[in-house]
Amino acid sequence: MRTIPVHTCLVWLTLLFNAVLGARLVGIPTVPFTASNDGSYSIKSLKAVVIDSKFAESRDEAGQTLIPPSLRDFAKTFADDLRKTLGLHVGISVARKATPDSIFLTLGDAAKYTDVSGAQTSEGYTLSVGSAGIVIAGASPLGVWWGTRTVLQQALLSDSSLPYGKGDDAPGWKTRGMMLDAARHYYPPKFIIEMCSYMSFFKQNTFQLHLSDNLYNNLGIYTRERSLQLDAWFRLWSDSEELAGLNQHKNESYTKEQFDQIQSACASRGVTIIPEIEAPGHALRIVQWKPELGLESDLSLLNISHPDTIPTMKTIWSTFLDWFQSKTVHIGADEYTGDANEYNRFVNEMADYIYQESGKSIRIWGTFPPKPEYDNVYENISVQHWAFFEDNPYHDYILNNYSVLNSDDTYYTVNKWSGSYPQVVNIARTFNGNPATGGIWQPYVFDTKNAENNPERTNALVLGAVTPLWNDYGTNATVFSEAYYAWRDGIPALGDKQWGGDLSESEFSSAFSTLQPFAPGQNLDRAIPSASSTIFTYTSKSTQKGEHFTPFATWKTTAVRDQSGNGYDASTNCPLTAESTLSINSTCSLKTPLSSKGRDYTLSLKLRIDEAGKDATIVSGTDSSLMLTPNLTLFASGNYYRLNSTIATGKWINLSIIGRGNQTFASVQETSLDEPLPEVGSMAATEQEFLAILGINGASFVWAPIAIEAPLKQVGGAGFGWTGELAAMSLSSEA
Repeated sequence: MRTIPVHTCLVWLTLLFNAVLGARLVGIPTVPFTASNDGSYSIKSLKAVVIDSKFAESRDEAGQTLIPPSLRDFAKTFADDLRKTLGLHVGISVARKATPDSIFLTLGDAAKYTDVSGAQTSEGYTLSVGSAGIVIAGASPLGVWWGTRTVLQQALLSDSSLPYGKGDDAPGWKTRGMMLDAARHYYPPKFIIEMCSYMSFFKQNTFQLHLSDNLYNNLGIYTRERSLQLDAWFRLWSDSEELAGLNQHKNESYTKEQFDQIQSACASRGVTIIPEIEAPGHALRIVQWKPELGLESDLSLLNISHPDTIPTMKTIWSTFLDWFQSKTVHIGADEYTGDANEYNRFVNEMADYIYQESGKSIRIWGTFPPKPEYDNVYENISVQHWAFFEDNPYHDYILNNYSVLNSDDTYYTVNKWSGSYPQVVNIARTFNGNPATGGIWQPYVFDTKNAENNPERTNALVLGAVTPLWNDYGTNATVFSEAYYAWRDGIPALGDKQWGGDLSESEFSSAFSTLQPFAPGQNLDRAIPSASSTIFTYTSKSTQKGEHFTPFATWKTTAVRDQSGNGYDASTNCPLTAESTLSINSTCSLKTPLSSKGRDYTLSLKLRIDEAGKDATIVSGTDSSLMLTPNLTLFASGNYYRLNSTIATGKWINLSIIGRGNQTFASVQETSLDEPLPEVGSMAATEQEFLAILGINGASFVWAPIAIEAPLKQVGGAGFGWTGELAAMSLSSEA
């Protein structure tokens, strides 16, 4: 359980007042709710989560996933969230009716829940709060799940007290979420799963993974040979002989087992993974594998007229179709500049093939809008609009009976640097992005400047909205967590409006500041609970020796007590020197109970390095390692970020790594063994900044900040490559 901030009481009073007067609960998203004005229920009184026995094994067959959790499955996850988020240890039972002081999870009349077009939705629910407890009745188990998100949010926002009353809630649009460019930058499964958890808390239900792409093929500079060597990726790994050579990065790809894990974990929180394999544009990895398939004028495009092109794409899809647990898959089809009719033929043949093989529908990026002179793409293919220079989604597609997903570049982000797009979501536009009213944006608003380009709010051909993040400059531009920070504020801001909520800017700011630290199922901030700004302090003089026995071995360890009061005691099997320092070598190490710390932090070490190999690791963690290569280096997300300096051997130094916002610094200062570690911010040494070097389309370079987590797990040991002494180590949340 995390500690709820003191200011929550003020937020509670404000939001409760709004709930009573405004017939809605202020959450993210907002919830229609009529309070009875005769009291409130304290969620601290809860004793059980009760699952209606009639529906315990029911599943939502109408949603986007092919692996929908049962009502029982969702209930187990909810109970775990109550424990970890609110500190409530409640039992789970199955019964015909509610028990006193319970949250009763059941299904109701599915026909009563509709989206903005009037179509029935399985994601609706009714929340009822009374003196005996809480009832969530959903159109399906997925609807119940979204109701549990409301209960968690309101408990956090309202000091664990929910007003008596009742409300029916349902999303306005069926597709609500984000798209991650996992092609030009790999993300580990755990990161994707944590992102699904974060999205789910704000009722987003779709996470599109862009799984194949390449760096920009700059035709004005690159030769054919250079294009064939340009970084390009296909992120699914199969041992199929037919695909041998397609994927050149096995260690940064997803196996079937890993992709199953991602899809199952995300589905357990109501989020469906939509996979995207990009072709016939952005297809350089396929052309590098089979050069004969490239369009001669631009090797990043497939030559659709080549007799092996479409059969090759069918082979790729046949390998992976049974991996994908979604009713819709994405074939890319973006930014193709070859023949339009050949493009349309490619799309239609792939749509036919995928449907015949799997029963799945396909989605494409808007590229060649329908014209009388074209053999157009089928109307049952959904289109993902992203820019008005590619198409006009209303006039080109919706008026021609195509379903459209809104991914307009109003909310685009390009990680780290771009000449065109921001690096964080433009959340201000969600509050004033409707050109007809000057008010809130919602998914039917494709054009935030010209209302004539937008359909009616109730138009059934608007599927919803998915906001992309692109990694145009490849793997070394960012670390994994920078994708989260690009979206941290944007996911809840967009989630409210994608659902159909109407938060004002001030309401969002208040609710977000309270809810964000408690989003369950993730710790993307790499937060560490602490009673003060000092998270841990270790000195070699605060040690306590111990001896351990088993039938097979006896070994000795030393506890290194945390002097901060937080109890994060470390352990070591390193010997103490005569000066009471730890003697670090390849046979021993210091291990802490922590692994990483995200923004902000100062990690300080007092140490002496006597010998170091070429690539020595001083401290390692889950997200990063501090190294000597021989330059002082942080290794994170598969990349080395080096300073133009190193550390002198044989001398005592104070070494600090500082994470300050989106920047990371190091400070090195010679000291003596007798001097204590300096206070945070008091070191006289100059800070040096770690930077990412971005190659911009083969034409130039950009040096940009990089935000790297502090490594905390282990100091020294086998394979770390250095010997020396450690006198002290501390971590602060100040920078």
